[in-house]
Amino acid sequence: MDEPRFVFFGGKGGVGKTTVSSAFGLRCARSGQRTLLVSTDPAHSTGDLFDQPFTDAPQPVDGYDNLEAMEIDPATEVDAHLQQLKRELGTQMSAAVVNEVDLQLEMAHRTPGAHEAALFDRFIDVMRDADPYDRVVFDTSPTGGTLRLLSLPDLLEGWIDRLIAKREQSIELYERAAIGNRAPRRQLDGDPVIARLQDRRKRFVFARDTLQDAARFHLVMNPDSLSLRETERALETLKEYELPIGPIVINKITPSPEAHEDGRGGRYLRQRCASERARMQEARDSLPVEVGAEIESRVQDVTGDVLEEVAAELDLPVGGQPA
Repeated sequence: MDEPRFVFFGGKGGVGKTTVSSAFGLRCARSGQRTLLVSTDPAHSTGDLFDQPFTDAPQPVDGYDNLEAMEIDPATEVDAHLQQLKRELGTQMSAAVVNEVDLQLEMAHRTPGAHEAALFDRFIDVMRDADPYDRVVFDTSPTGGTLRLLSLPDLLEGWIDRLIAKREQSIELYERAAIGNRAPRRQLDGDPVIARLQDRRKRFVFARDTLQDAARFHLVMNPDSLSLRETERALETLKEYELPIGPIVINKITPSPEAHEDGRGGRYLRQRCASERARMQEARDSLPVEVGAEIESRVQDVTGDVLEEVAAELDLPVGGQPA
């Protein structure tokens, strides 16, 4: 299989990422690949689509061979992230400062970036534990949050390097003050804070290398101006971080009315279709990557046989061999 193991679907909220990512996961499973579908949608739309509840642990999707799914709840991840940090720092700091640190951590985890940081940690865990799977398909959060998440490896790696340097300096100054102008007795390699920071750096480097070397990113858009502009900005950011970009998916395309339909509804559909086709042509002409799939809107909910139809229209590279 020449295709990358990790495939991400992004785009602004409401464009249909869950539908597209689930359809792609189904195509991968149908090709004989053991596939894991990972959703970070707090509305749990993946479970609705397959009419099956999922948790934050992989489980088989009923009725589909080779396909498993999991739903990561961002709010739960933020809380778990906070509790883990409290436990770790509580063993490395004096009781006098633990309460103040806890307060600062609580405040930090209420900031907008906390969700991205916690989710990124969870994404790293999923990628590290991906050996049982041929393909892992991520239904990501809306574009802005996803791009902030993807920028974390480079940003945090430099930040951690600076923290390690400060920590090393503080240990040396503290011990020289305590024992005089002699070499510190404490080995920096055994310092728990430095060990923790070095471990974090390794995780972020792993994530960056994996995202650049073993992943592909598809953006999903709708045929309207706002979605097109958002896609243009997202592509610029993905390129900035040297992330591999696959073909665009245009979703929720209005079907053309029949030639004999000339009432009010028919006229409305023709005008809407004309506007959408113009935006689609603009996407083909202006975007730096090709449009790889065009999917029509459905009247019915996208489940069961309808999902199979969408998967058939989703002409994106899958790889693997038919089962």
